[in-house]
Amino acid sequence: MPEQTPQQKNNPKKRPPMSKMPGGGDSFWMNLATSVFILVLLAGAYSYFANDQKAPVDIPISALAQDVQAGKISTITVDGDDLDIIYADKTEKTAKKEPDTALSQTLYNYGVTKDALDKVTIDIKRQTSWQFWLTALAPFFAPLLLIAFFVWYLSRQVKGAGMQAFSFGQSKPRVTDPNDNASRVTFKDVAGAKEAKQELMEIVDFLKNPKKFLDIGARIPKGILLMGAPGTGKTMLARAVAGEAGVPFFSISGSEFVEMFVGVGASRVRDLFLTAKRTAPAIIFLDEIDAVGRVRGTGVGGGNDEREQTLNQILVEMDGFEPNEKVIVMAATNRPDVLDPALVRPGRFDRRVVIDLPDRGDRLDILAIHARKKPLAEDVNLAVIAERTPGFSGADLANLMNEAAILAARENRKSVAQFDLIRSIEKVMLGPERKSHVLNLKEKEITAYHEAGHAIVASLLPYADPVHKISIISRGRAAGYTLKLPFEDKRMQSKKEFLDDIAMSLGGYVAEKEVFGDVTTGPSNDLQVLTALARDMVTRYGMSDKVGTIALAGDGGRAMFGSGVDGAHSEKISGEIDTEVKKIIDHAYKKAETIITEYRDLLDAIAGRLVEVETIERDEFEQLLIIHGVQPKKKQEFDTKPGVVNF
Repeated sequence: MPEQTPQQKNNPKKRPPMSKMPGGGDSFWMNLATSVFILVLLAGAYSYFANDQKAPVDIPISALAQDVQAGKISTITVDGDDLDIIYADKTEKTAKKEPDTALSQTLYNYGVTKDALDKVTIDIKRQTSWQFWLTALAPFFAPLLLIAFFVWYLSRQVKGAGMQAFSFGQSKPRVTDPNDNASRVTFKDVAGAKEAKQELMEIVDFLKNPKKFLDIGARIPKGILLMGAPGTGKTMLARAVAGEAGVPFFSISGSEFVEMFVGVGASRVRDLFLTAKRTAPAIIFLDEIDAVGRVRGTGVGGGNDEREQTLNQILVEMDGFEPNEKVIVMAATNRPDVLDPALVRPGRFDRRVVIDLPDRGDRLDILAIHARKKPLAEDVNLAVIAERTPGFSGADLANLMNEAAILAARENRKSVAQFDLIRSIEKVMLGPERKSHVLNLKEKEITAYHEAGHAIVASLLPYADPVHKISIISRGRAAGYTLKLPFEDKRMQSKKEFLDDIAMSLGGYVAEKEVFGDVTTGPSNDLQVLTALARDMVTRYGMSDKVGTIALAGDGGRAMFGSGVDGAHSEKISGEIDTEVKKIIDHAYKKAETIITEYRDLLDAIAGRLVEVETIERDEFEQLLIIHGVQPKKKQEFDTKPGVVNF
């Protein structure tokens, strides 16, 4: 169904019909049809069993007297005025006696002798009061009970949707019991992040032994803000703190506070903190706190007053904590730059723990944790996988191990091999192989020259990363790719490295133009990446001599709201930025063009080999370089972060 515009959402006539909404008309009619079907089924079953039994024959009292006199009757059961008669041949019949008259007297009046009557067993039933009323009222109450059940069944959906209005103000956090060993997480289950663990161990000590801190006059931080890229393990570390301390862990997302009704978010905050105080010592974890903790008054987030009321309530609750309450508030975000200053001031989230992407050693430890329950083949070397995955987060590594296990299971193997892990790296980075996407010979040749251009420029420039693999097999949205990895992890990148990266990104474009005299749509992703990188050099990193050392944009090119710097600038500055960006790209283009022209024979050799085998690994690529007089790169003092050039 196409998305609605804001005008359509505000106009009831334009909204989808109830029958198309979740829990709407379709659900009602389905329940109605089910109820009618059950009712008909019960009525049919009752009718079947009722008709299956043969009703006894009803005889007059005179006929009964004749049969008694003739000795045909075995037993007579008297139930009020009703007579149940069993004959000697086991035949059952019924009759009615005269009201307020004994049966024996009635039979005597009809000429039955005493001897004949003595041969008949007469059993008299006496009804209790509750049996009488049950028998009298059952025909009236049975239909009413059936109708009541019918109405209850139909109203379940309405109750589920409507009655929840009374619980809107209650928070519904996910609670982890410290005694639940199955869901308990400790620091042993979280690899890497050594500095973050050291910071958080103080919180564990406080929760276990607060007297040690209070006696010396120390105040433990009320709030701990975990900052880091997505997938670095912020939530796992928060759970590990609760697991190490053995305290309840209340987890809730920032988006769960805000509802369509004003005041619900603030009410849920009060309820959450009140619940945590009752079970103290405890930990409250607010995931994605930037959903409600953005800077107030800037219009970011749509100007939702409900969001600001929720933030105000969080600030008030954290200010109301006493040192002996032993309730620690932890929060996680990957956007600390947008948080309100009142939220991160001392006394609130006054301790900020940064969780970086894991280095090579940490990646090896993370891989070992996720390989615990997976049978590994003898050729598996996790150190090689850790070396080939710079820039991967903990979540990426977990996904890598899972994808490797899936690949092994798909091929009906009982263990995960090294080849599975290598393939899963590329699958996580670029996506699965598109085996159905077969290139024709011309497109295959263009792709081969494109990727060969990337590889040659990267190998000839001194500050570009070494090439580990070249492939023209389609993966994800890429028709081919050149995988380049640094010798070791680095946290900083220089201007020369940026310039070589831009030239390397232009290698495919230049190779296409040099060989075929034309360009395709293939380099579109390369052009977007290198243009963004050149603009960041000018506006973020101060790497332009003309613009100078001034930051004109925040992280990722965003305007820096709330930080005292306006993201907008004059037309003159905008023109100078565009000029400097073009200057950087033009300089990198000439550098790539010179290399492609000078090493045309090497370009043809690599492209021809790619057309033949489709994939070239590092060893074979370096042999081709040596044959054509180019020495492969050795470990240098400065290396850059990893990258993949998509075509």
